[in-house]
Amino acid sequence: MSLFKNIFSKEKKETLDKGLEKTKTSFFGKISKIVAGKSTVDDDVLDELEGVLISSDVGVNTTLKIIDRIQDRVQKDKYLGISELNQLLREEIAGLLSESNTKAEVDFSIPSNAKPYVIMVVGVNGVGKTTTIGKLASQYKKSGKNVILGAADTFRAAAIEQLQIWAQRVDVPIIKQQMGSDPASVAYDTLNSAVAQNADVVIIDTAGRLHNKVNLMNELTKIKKVMQKVVPDAPHEVLLVLDGSTGQNAFEQAKQFTLATEVTALAVTKLDGTAKGGVVIGISDQFQIPVKYIGVGEGIDDLQVFNKIEFVDSFFK
Repeated sequence: MSLFKNIFSKEKKETLDKGLEKTKTSFFGKISKIVAGKSTVDDDVLDELEGVLISSDVGVNTTLKIIDRIQDRVQKDKYLGISELNQLLREEIAGLLSESNTKAEVDFSIPSNAKPYVIMVVGVNGVGKTTTIGKLASQYKKSGKNVILGAADTFRAAAIEQLQIWAQRVDVPIIKQQMGSDPASVAYDTLNSAVAQNADVVIIDTAGRLHNKVNLMNELTKIKKVMQKVVPDAPHEVLLVLDGSTGQNAFEQAKQFTLATEVTALAVTKLDGTAKGGVVIGISDQFQIPVKYIGVGEGIDDLQVFNKIEFVDSFFK
């Protein structure tokens, strides 16, 4: 029986459990090996546990925090054996996530004092950015919100086409221009349309180029300034999408984008196809930016609001 009270629906919790299956199997397979034949959690076990956490893409700095906490607990409470070690790990990881993800999200809600609520989505190509936008639009529409998409990734024709497909699938309007158009112009048109249509939510896609950080920074700054001519406090959220299956590369992308623009929330995708789910723990801890969403499947409803309690519960179930 779970030690944590489930606040997700049974169906969503099962999807989360399934989505983290590869990570969990890999992680606990490694832990079983390091404790085989051991009766106590000694320095050798802790050294090997450190290696397990790092190889699970938790990240070096976050791993050292976890090991230090466990070392303190072991010295104080004299924990023994694999079952106690698992519970200890569970508690310390949950505690770490609680510190870095202070805001507990429970649904796809938006503040009532911002209309339209403007979300600017950033991230490199291939991380699942367009898919995340489509799934977000679907969730907001299901909750009764009027949603408009803006195709401001004008660098690639495929990006505009992919967003168009999602707009049709979810049945929400999309504002677009030709490939090569000024992204800020698309954002401006999108917000004007949103205001005219009394929309609740605007989601703006942006180009995923990281090869020149200065150009990226200038482009995102320009988009923000132009949007503010229509909605003075836009964007209300800058959502960085990261591919969880890339492990340490996701850390590097987060680092580069947070240097280029102010990121207020994170979405970590493709966790169902990888054993690198530990990256969520490290990214949440290291960047002190809330992980707001996680992708745990290909279905339209498989983008979930990230809840640290449910995540840790599924990780250790």
